[in-house]
Amino acid sequence: MSTVRDGVLTRGARGFGALVCLLLALLTAGWIIRDLTIAQHAADVWWTWLGETRRPREFTAWATSALDPLLVLGALVVAVAAVRGAVPSSVAAGALLSLAAATALLRAPLVWMLGAGWLQGLDSGLTARARLTAIAQLALAVALVVVVAAGRRPGNRAGRHTGRAARGLPAVASSAYGVVHAVPYGPEPERPGRPYKGAAVTAGVLLGAAGLAVAGWEIHWQRQLDGDVYRKGLLGDASVFRALLQPPVHWQAAALALLALGAAAAVLRRAPWARPAAMTAAALLLVHAAVALVFAVRTGEFGHLGALPLRAQLEAGSAAFVAVAGLAALGAAARPGVPDEVVDADGVLAYGSAPGEARPPHAPPPPSRLPPGW
Repeated sequence: MSTVRDGVLTRGARGFGALVCLLLALLTAGWIIRDLTIAQHAADVWWTWLGETRRPREFTAWATSALDPLLVLGALVVAVAAVRGAVPSSVAAGALLSLAAATALLRAPLVWMLGAGWLQGLDSGLTARARLTAIAQLALAVALVVVVAAGRRPGNRAGRHTGRAARGLPAVASSAYGVVHAVPYGPEPERPGRPYKGAAVTAGVLLGAAGLAVAGWEIHWQRQLDGDVYRKGLLGDASVFRALLQPPVHWQAAALALLALGAAAAVLRRAPWARPAAMTAAALLLVHAAVALVFAVRTGEFGHLGALPLRAQLEAGSAAFVAVAGLAALGAAARPGVPDEVVDADGVLAYGSAPGEARPPHAPPPPSRLPPGW
């Protein structure tokens, strides 16, 4: 990720990245609107997202799941972050890459699922449009990676050093003919956007623990279930189909565990791009676990938790832990990171531009006024 760390996204790259994010949001929002139009009641879509079996008004299938409105909201937030100049380039690049990774992992299985031909009862045109949407979003995810990789220029280290001198931080000066070049002295300042240590440790530990909990259950189910049954839940089959744009249950859990563990490693290293990655993983984990909890409450399992088998109790407790950990990690990762201290300057100062600055020896006195065009 050195390209994210050392490069500065150009204004054109930020704008194009924001446009790609808007396209991602519109593609998913169109399917959410489609579900609302075929629902007998608007609330049926909400309860379907929470795991209940609700029938649409027409003989068709639901298209979206609980993660789809989160992807729409995330794409809109990333689009705003990309065009805001106050957001450091490392944070904007991390947000674009995090959205690309989440989109790619959650949409990839739909390419072969919707093209397998085992959804015999559905309109072939509907499944073809859903598959085309998944392919288009995968292409847009690749476009975001290309934007971050190609739309950057080298960082302005001189400007960063000048900013330190202009704020009176320790510096020495090399000078000639009335011009001072600010040179840094002491430790180099932290990169803008980097999370502070306390927030980084909190978010990293919580994400790592939640990711391990989800991954642990996937290992458990892989060992407990028949190999063919688990493969269907991982790669897709008519027996596990729930919505057109929803990945198989085991694929979704494995993808979220991978995102959480990757974000935990990045935020513990305090990478400048780690905060948006941690927020993305935490939000997805929160929604994933909250859906399981709401469904358990709705079906009355939580009211009779003590009477349930031990495995069911452990599943409910794990879901509660993942939801709380995701919420807490989201709050920790959302805290502001190291501010951008870069000052727009070319590293050259005239005498007297900084308070208390002394004239270097063997140099002419500064002019009372700067020459034209200085």
